[in-house]
Order: sequence, then C-alpha cells, then structure tokens
Amino acid sequence: MHCTRTVLNNLLPLAPLIPHAIGPEKFATWLLRSRSPVCCANVFARTQLYSSSVSAEPFLNGTSSRYVEEMYNSWLKDPNSVHVSWATFFRNSSAGAPPGRAYQSPPSHLILPRNQTSAASLVPRRDGLASPSLGEQNNEKLIDDHLSVQAIIRSYQIRGHHIAKLDPLGISSVDLDEKHPPELLYNHYSFDEADMDRKFKLPSTTFIGGKEKTMTLREILHRLETAYCRHIGAEFMFINSLEQCDWIRYKLETPGIMEMTNDEKRLILARLTRATGFEAFLARKWSSEKRFGLEGCEILIPAMKQVIDKSTELGVESVVMGMPHRGRLNVLANVCRKPLEQIFTQFAALEAADDGSGDVKYHLGTYIERLNRVTNKNIRLAVVANPSHLEAVDPVVQGKTRAEQFYRGDGEGKKVMSIILHGDAAFSGQGVVYETFHLSDLPDYTTHGTIHIVVNNQVGFTTDPRHSRSSPYCTDVARVVNAPIFHVNSDEPEAVMHVCKIAAEWRATFHKDVVIDIVCYRRNGHNEIDEPMFTQPLMYSKIRNTKPVLDKYAEKLVEESVVSAEEVKDVRDKYESICEQSYQNARKETHIKYKDWLDSPWSGFFEGKDPLKVSPTGVIEDTLVHIGKRFSSPPPNAAGFVIHKGLERILKSRLEMVESRTVDWALAEAMAFGSLLKEGVHVRLSGQDVERGTFSHRHHVLHHQKVDKATYRPLCHLYPDQGPYIVCNSSLSEFGVLGFELGYSMTNPNALVCWEAQFGDFNNTAQCIIDQFISSGQAKWVRQSGLVMLQPHGLEGMGPEHSSARLERFLQMSADDPDYFPPESEEFAIRQLHDINWIVANCSTPANYFHILRRQIALPFRKPLILMTPKSLLRHPEARSSFDEMLEKTEFQRVIPEDGIASKNPDSIKKLLFCSGKVYYDLIKARREGQLEGSIAIARVEQISPFPYDLVKRECTKYPNATLFWAQEEHKNQGSWTYINPRFNTALNSTRDVSYIGRPTAASPATGSKMQHLPALTNVLEAINLPENTMKLGEAKDNAGNDMLKMMQYVFPIVTQIQMEVIKKYGFSEGREGIVRFAQLIRTMEKDDAEVAHLHAQVRAHFLPPVAISTEDAS
Repeated sequence: MHCTRTVLNNLLPLAPLIPHAIGPEKFATWLLRSRSPVCCANVFARTQLYSSSVSAEPFLNGTSSRYVEEMYNSWLKDPNSVHVSWATFFRNSSAGAPPGRAYQSPPSHLILPRNQTSAASLVPRRDGLASPSLGEQNNEKLIDDHLSVQAIIRSYQIRGHHIAKLDPLGISSVDLDEKHPPELLYNHYSFDEADMDRKFKLPSTTFIGGKEKTMTLREILHRLETAYCRHIGAEFMFINSLEQCDWIRYKLETPGIMEMTNDEKRLILARLTRATGFEAFLARKWSSEKRFGLEGCEILIPAMKQVIDKSTELGVESVVMGMPHRGRLNVLANVCRKPLEQIFTQFAALEAADDGSGDVKYHLGTYIERLNRVTNKNIRLAVVANPSHLEAVDPVVQGKTRAEQFYRGDGEGKKVMSIILHGDAAFSGQGVVYETFHLSDLPDYTTHGTIHIVVNNQVGFTTDPRHSRSSPYCTDVARVVNAPIFHVNSDEPEAVMHVCKIAAEWRATFHKDVVIDIVCYRRNGHNEIDEPMFTQPLMYSKIRNTKPVLDKYAEKLVEESVVSAEEVKDVRDKYESICEQSYQNARKETHIKYKDWLDSPWSGFFEGKDPLKVSPTGVIEDTLVHIGKRFSSPPPNAAGFVIHKGLERILKSRLEMVESRTVDWALAEAMAFGSLLKEGVHVRLSGQDVERGTFSHRHHVLHHQKVDKATYRPLCHLYPDQGPYIVCNSSLSEFGVLGFELGYSMTNPNALVCWEAQFGDFNNTAQCIIDQFISSGQAKWVRQSGLVMLQPHGLEGMGPEHSSARLERFLQMSADDPDYFPPESEEFAIRQLHDINWIVANCSTPANYFHILRRQIALPFRKPLILMTPKSLLRHPEARSSFDEMLEKTEFQRVIPEDGIASKNPDSIKKLLFCSGKVYYDLIKARREGQLEGSIAIARVEQISPFPYDLVKRECTKYPNATLFWAQEEHKNQGSWTYINPRFNTALNSTRDVSYIGRPTAASPATGSKMQHLPALTNVLEAINLPENTMKLGEAKDNAGNDMLKMMQYVFPIVTQIQMEVIKKYGFSEGREGIVRFAQLIRTMEKDDAEVAHLHAQVRAHFLPPVAISTEDAS
C-alpha cells in the first residue's frame, strides 16, 4: 500500500486539485466530497454520486487502490505490460520526481471524444506552472476512463440487484423501488456509444473476463448484466471481508459458471415434477382441506434438495430444519421422504394410538435417516415441529443443531448444519429473527452457519409488502451479521439451483449464515379455501394467467432437446401412480401414531427402564467434600492467578461451610452440578450474567485480575473423566435464548440444561416459547424435554419488574385436574410426574434445590422443571442445609412438614400454616417473635405442581384441631393461592376449609417503594397472630377502604371502645392511607388517656389532610 500511496500522491492530473493539507490516505475522501465546479464537470463528481448513496468505500479507497497497485506491480515486472502513460508516470515517480512532475506525456494522436476538455486544464496551477498539454489531457482522460470502468463494475456489484428481473409475475420491484440507479448507466460516466467498443484493462476486483485481461466496454456491460441483473440479485458488497467479497464475485461473474449438464437439468425437472404433483394430488383428494400448499413456489423442493446434496458432498451428515406451515407437507414428502401413507392418514379422521392431543398436520415434524442417492452418502434429516407462531422455531432449531454438533465433537460445524425456512412478511416482522441472527456468531451459541431460505410470495396473508415492512427487502435483517443475500426468480430453476449451490459452498467455506430469497407467488389464497381477489385483485388476475414453473421449464428442456414431451409425461404419470398407491394403503389404516412424527428420538433411552422408578439423588459425603473444596479454591498449581479480594473472601467462606458440613444456595447448586458431572452427565447453564450470577452469588468463572480474558472454571476441573460443563453468559435476549436452550435439551436426555432468567419477571418476553413449546410440546408432538427454568422470584421491595416470575401463570398451565385425587400407592409421586406436562417448584432449602436438580436426570423420563429461585435467601443465615440432608438415602421432599416444637404435641396446635418458598423464613421469624412456636405449625409445599395431595392430606390429618391457612407473599390473584385452594379441598374431601393470608388482589405484582413494601409485609405477618375465628387480611372487600369502621374490623377485629372513639373523633373514613397507618399506630397504644392523647398528636401530624394510596398499601 505504500507504493500505492506514493502513486496517488504523485498522480499528475489530480495533483493541482488536491489541497496541500490532505495526505494521500485522505485523497479519495476529499475528491468525492469536493464541490468545485471543475470536479462537478469531471467524471469523479459522477463517482461521488455513485458512492454517496451507499455506505460502501469510495472507488479510490479500497479496491481501486488495488487496481493502481496492480498496474504498478505489472510495470515493475514488465514496463511494456501497461499503457505508455502509466509507464511514464511510474518511471518518473520511481526516479524521485516531485509531486506534480512525475507525469510526462508521450506523443499522442488520441482525440478526446466529443471535444471534451480535461478538468485539470481548467484549474490554475498552484505552483505557477502552465497547464498540461493536449497530450497530457488525452492521457488524463484515459486514466479517468479506466477508473470509470472500475466504478461501473463496482456499481453493478453493489446495485445490480435493484434492477434484476426477480418477480416471476413481472408486476413490481422486489426492493419496493421502481427507480433505476443512474450509476448502472454507462453514459453516467462520460461514456457514449462511440466508447462501447474501446478496450479496457480489467481490475482484479472482477472475474467477468475469465482468462481475458482486457475487454470492450460493451462486453463488460453485457457480462455485468448477466451476472447481476438477470434472475439473480446479489447483496454482498456490505460484507467487510475482501476475501469473502472476492469469493462471491468469482461464483457469480466467472463466464459459464451457471451452465448445467443435461443430467442436472433432468434432475431438476424430476424434482419439480414431484413437488408439483404432490400438491396437485392433495388438491384433488382433499380439495376443501387446509394444507397451506406450495403452489407458486414449487421450486423450493429442488432448491432444498440441491442445498442438501451439495452440503452432503462437502461432508455434512445431519441437517436440522425449521419451517413455517407453507409447503411443510411437501417438504416432509419430497425432501425428507416421509412415507406418503403417514402423511395421507393425517387427512383422515382417525383416532390416535398413543397419548397426546396431537397437532394439525402442517405443524408436525419428523426424523429420517436415509441414503442420499445423488451423493451416495447417508444423511439424517430432522424437521422440528412448531406452532403457528411464525419464526418461533428459529432459535429452537439452532439450539438443537448446536447440541448435535457438541455431541458429535463437531467444533466447526462440518458434520451438522441447520436450514431455516421463512416467509417474507414474518422474516422482516418478527423480532425473534433478529435475536436468532445475533446468536449466530456467539462462541457458545454459534452453529457455524445457517442457510436461510425465504419463500417470498410477496404478500403476508392479505398485506402488501409496502405495508408490512419499512426496509427495501424483507431480508435486510440479515445484513446485521454480514450474511450474503441472494434474491432469485422462482420461475428460473437453473438460477435457483446455482444460488443454492453457492449458499452451501459459502457455509462450508466460511461457516457463516447465508440467505436465499426465492421471489415467488402464492397461487391460492393464504390457504386453499381463502379468496385472495378481495385484497390483491391485480396480482391474482396475473397469477391466473401465469403458467406453473413446471410447464415453463419442461417446455424449455424440450426446446433444448434435453428431454422429450413423452419423457415429461412419463415422469408425471409415474409420480401420480406412486401417490395413488400410497393413498390406497393409507385408507387401510385405522389409527394414527403421534410417535411417527417425533423430531427428536432418543434411541435406547426408554428401553429397559422401569417408567415408575427414580434413581437415588443422594450422594456420599466424600463427593460433597471433594466438589465443595474444588469449587471453593483458586486454580491449583497457578500461584500467579490473581483473584479479586472480594472473591477471595467468598471462596474462604465457602471452604468454611464445607468444613462445617453446611451449604448455602450457591454451594448446593455447585454440588448438584458437580455430582452429575462426576457421573458423566453433561451440564449446561445459560442466561444473562449466569457466570457470576445476577446477585453475585455463583462465580462459576474466576477472572484473572491482571491478565485480560484469563479465566478459570472450577466445575470444569473436578474429575479427570467428568462430563463436560458449559456455563455461558447469553445475549440480552429471552425469547431467542430460551428457545435455543429448549432445542439444546431436545437432542440428548442425558444432559441437565438450565436457563436462568436475570429476574423471573423477564420470562414473559419468552412467553411464546413457554406456552407453545415447553408447556404443551409433549402433548402436541410427543417430544420430551428436561429443560430447567430458573426464575428468581420474591417480593422484596425491588419494584414490579424485579419481584415476580408470575408463578400463577405456570400453575395455570399445569395439566393436573384439581378435582382428582390420584389413587395412593407406592408410586404415587412418580406417577404424578409421569402424567404432568411440567413440574413447578418453589424450594425453601439448599438441600431440596440440590435434590430437585439431580432428580431431573434420575427420572426415567424427562419433564421441564419450572423452578422459583430465591434472591435474599442466597445469603440468608437460616437458609442453610446440612450435608446430612444430601447424603445417600435422602431425596427431594415434596412437602417439608413442621419439625419443631409444634410437631411434638399436634393435638394442641390451633393453626396450621402452609406456604411455599421464601415467605417461610418471614413466617417463622414472626412466629418466634410472637412466641407462638407451640401453637402454630408451618409446613412447606416445595413441589406445587403436580400437587402433593397425599402429603398435604397427611399433614392436615396430623393436626386435627388446627385451622388451616395458606400464607403467601404474593397478591391474592397471583402466586399459588388460586391453584392450591381447590386442590386442598380435593385432598381433604371438602371436610375442612383453608383460609388465605397474604396481600389483597392487585394489578401490579409489587410496589416499588420500601415505605409501602414493609408495612404490607408486616400486615401479612401480623395476620398469623389473629384469633382463628376472625377474617383474614386479603379477605377484605374492595370497598372496605371507603368505610373506616369496616376497614378496622377487617384488619384488626379486636378494637377497644377508646380506640373506636378516637377513630370517630378524627374521622379518617375518607382516606385509605390515613386509616391504614392510623391502624398500625393504634395497635401499639395502651388504654390510658395519656397515651391516647399522644397518639392523637401523631395522627394529626401524619394524616391531615388524608392522602389516597394504592391497593397494596391499603393492605
């Protein structure tokens, strides 16, 4: 580049125009921004227009610099290899000629076209010398023209896609812009017809010449048109890698590169025939059924098969696919080769032979292992089942792909790849597409390149593209990861195949995403019974007069004598016969089998296991000690590894806990993970900030304080033959990352895959994954998953977005019948787990957390685990467990019964409180402060769903004289109350009532004010001290605050006459805040007049005038 800069600095025709302060590296920038009249007259001003419209480099900044340097290098090898004007310039420059003197014109007879005058001749020389001679002007024009050719080539590479013939209907421009970029017109660069047959040296930034080094301008334009403006529109010049840009240029520009053999053309025809014939057969047999057919984009089937063929040839052994509903049945039939009988039975009203609710046929997945006859290699194909929620399956596919790569040791993605299909409206409209793209290059989430295929039928249901996106193309989102984008006309099969071949080779070469945008149309409406003429009359008038692509391509091949008309008919008839035979076989079926559509089979996992037996979850003490010490120590044999002082204290306290045989939450989690790793189980923990932990409690990655990016992961170094442990901070995404981890968990059952929300409140941005996949995935698609969702949960005055994981929502989606008490047996607990759709728990001890994590692997099947996890309990001095609770013969406790003084004399207990999670520690504190250990028993429901009917019944029976309560910190319409209430009635056969203690109903999960939070919590805790026959807090009616006496009676039933008189005297019935705070004060007063008078003064100071407050404060 030094040589190039020297050349540019000494370039005579431009030297007079360059301000002296501008260095050679800024020359092109100055030139393109210049507003002088001379530059506007010159060709470079036109190049300014070309460059200013895109965020690409100016032609003299990157690739043109290469052009000048190439000329210089050629001159060094052979001075006669370049034009005499360049030879003179380089010779003088190398001899040390000063700026402006390096160029001397040789004799020339060249006449400037159209009597043009050189721009340089119009500008006074700053050095006082005369302007260049006519010969100099002529050669300056020659240089200008060569650079203009460079600019033209670059313009086609950047903008050629804007005028490519992409729409098979010929109605509109795919980029929503009908304008023709002026930079693609040769006369934009001072050329005219007289210049068309002039020859120019081709720069190294193009491959249109093949082996030719010079070409006429006419041929240059023709080849550029062929490469960039016919039926393929390529967007790639925004990629910031010159190597990658050159690679794509070569694949598009090389002469003859798109030519195909007759055998390849016949293969396209055969595949296109199957795709078209399949849709036609379904239309005849089930004309009124929704199937979301592929008519109008039948070329998708040959396209996908071309991608798979080429990828298989390049070493891929497994392909994981995700797609929406359109064309799904065709893909299953003709890409995966799903037996047609199984597809056709989905149209029949048959009963299922196995459990589950099933799903509509165009949502189902599959898993196929077969021989690829084109490459003669075995291939695994999986289509992941998905809901109607478009694009939601994208991260699931990526997670499943990443897991397969991991288990195969495929660190570069050479053996396993993913293909994701999209619709044009959803691709640009759904945010999860963006989230998924941003996972593509993250170290712990990359799949080393995904091939995205957009079925661009130019309409979203009934919405036109100009109303469904703001970007020129529906694929513009892919630019954020520098993915090349190839737009292609669906009615040009050979162009589609060429693009698919390039995409497969791109992924194999660079391991990056690539997008194929198949511009097509939808021959029917959104579905087969929809009327599209209501909203797109002109488009569908055109479609009705458009031949199917199969007919067009068959006619083309017949004209080329590649096939005969009889051969075309024979291929069609043969596939029709295959479909008819499969249809007759399908009619003999009496049941459908959901398992036939499983997308993630676990070979050998279920065989030989007792489905109602759980392996032990306790471990020997040596294991706990070993893991605890390793987890609590810095890297061994690395004295120079500097740890943060604060972290040193944490590790020291952990080591002290191990020595005292106790664990806190973080240590229990590490021991659960470590003990599974010892057994060879793969553990993966993912989410925002999980390496350290949101609450700075975990510290699974230690960072060297002096060396950047030097880390140590203790759990990766427990045992020499342990299972692999991955802990990874995710991108700031919930939808995409939770979907990814779900897909990861689907691949192998012998892995503990955990996703932790930063706060449980944030899981609702992934609600689609929770609702459509995790909660109902097994019922719909017979697909199990052992994914663990860790949800920090608890009302601690941190605001409405940092308090609640919305426990009530998970419970509402739990599929257990509140009115059914299953038969009690030895397998009661495991049978409940087998039958439920997921497990919802809110543990109160580290030991139970330890056991429930290990139980996920110990189960003979897999269920998602929704776990409310603590925040304040992470460091709570009482939230500790002994090693004794984690050793062999211990297990997860679904209910932890009262084990204190109250349990010794159960007949004397007046109140039995049930609770779950963190509130237990608040309750026992209030009980202790009230010295009520002998009269109040507290039991903890650790596993809320499936509901522990048997243990709740047992605990209630133990305390026959106790009044039953459910206590929770959440509001009455949130938390567990609405879930447990009917189930308590079922467990007790409606013989005893259970009352509620907690906050009243509210729209917001929590207050953001400590001033409001603490009094509300105090009121909840005080309610446990009330007489058993009084109404409880939270049972207050919504209008109670409007009547002072009623409010006081609800909150504090024991009100003395003196207190009543004080209340009446000061009249606090108008303001709820005044009533509540006054009530809190009056609880502390005595009955004598002196203290009453003092109280009056306090009340007047605090509550005049009264102020209205929120519902939570009114509690």
